[in-house]
Amino acid sequence: MRGVSPHERRNPGSAGRGAAAAGGERCGSESLQVAAALREEGRLLGDTEVLGVVNALRSELVGTGPLEPLLAAPEVTDVLVTAPDEVWVDRGAGLERTAVTFADAAAVRRLAQRLAAVAGRRLDDARPWVDARLPDGTRLHAVLPPVAVGSTCLSLRVVRPRAFSLAELVAAGTVPPGGAELLRAMLDARLSYLVSGGTGSGKTTLLSTLLGLVGREERIVLAEDSAELRPDHPHVVRLETRPANQEGRGQVTLRDLVRQALRMRPDRLVVGEVRGPEVTDLLGALNTGHEGGCGTVHANTAGDVPARLEALGSTAGLDRAALHSQLAAALSV
Repeated sequence: MRGVSPHERRNPGSAGRGAAAAGGERCGSESLQVAAALREEGRLLGDTEVLGVVNALRSELVGTGPLEPLLAAPEVTDVLVTAPDEVWVDRGAGLERTAVTFADAAAVRRLAQRLAAVAGRRLDDARPWVDARLPDGTRLHAVLPPVAVGSTCLSLRVVRPRAFSLAELVAAGTVPPGGAELLRAMLDARLSYLVSGGTGSGKTTLLSTLLGLVGREERIVLAEDSAELRPDHPHVVRLETRPANQEGRGQVTLRDLVRQALRMRPDRLVVGEVRGPEVTDLLGALNTGHEGGCGTVHANTAGDVPARLEALGSTAGLDRAALHSQLAAALSV
């Protein structure tokens, strides 16, 4: 099997559509070859049928196979494969099962390993899971059997190339009536805030939109575990964590990124998702003049946020009283 070149790792275009870019350049010659093969078998097909066969082959070999139509749909945020005949999507209203299927479990495994290679990661029996970002920003997670019982499990979270406008969120019902004015006032006052919610609730979507409303003269520095924020803003610096290599070296944590971000003259310091000891560095920064900082935190309700932050603070050795003191001074919303 052909290896993945450094260029393909850096610039395949997108999870499926870009991974097929090289194949697209050969579409004409492939069409002729397929047509010739079919004629030898005594079958005659028109140009449309031949192109359909070529596209299907290319999708299977260098694209995302049967998942391509799902990933291309603008309303889809997540594509989940739990078995060859169990493919689920989230279109913004919860998970729904699709009619999409793979030929067999081996086809799911091949796709997961190929996408991992595009992301520059290893996925095999010795390292049976991967968590990576594809070049277009799509978040990839995959687990191979026997760790995943029965079949390879594949999860793709689609990151759209642009953030929604505040008006679009209001129209969609994500922001309630009157909420837009409050959010604008919060940003104008440079208040520090956290966006909380459960998995798939739209925390990243809302935060991307809010950052797009920040003054154009301001510098935004993002620190993320996986680069998912897409603010519509002209001055954004993006920092992303990195796992350790095969020798256990070279890891860059979110806490490392927060500390580096503080040295980069941020007007707005943003932590994509606060999920560990970096909470103490963020609160420390907000308490030392970095107004307007923000981030997201996973909590099912607003009332659960203090307990969640207490748990995160404990990972950095911060006791409950000290954490509450810093929270009261650092966060406004």
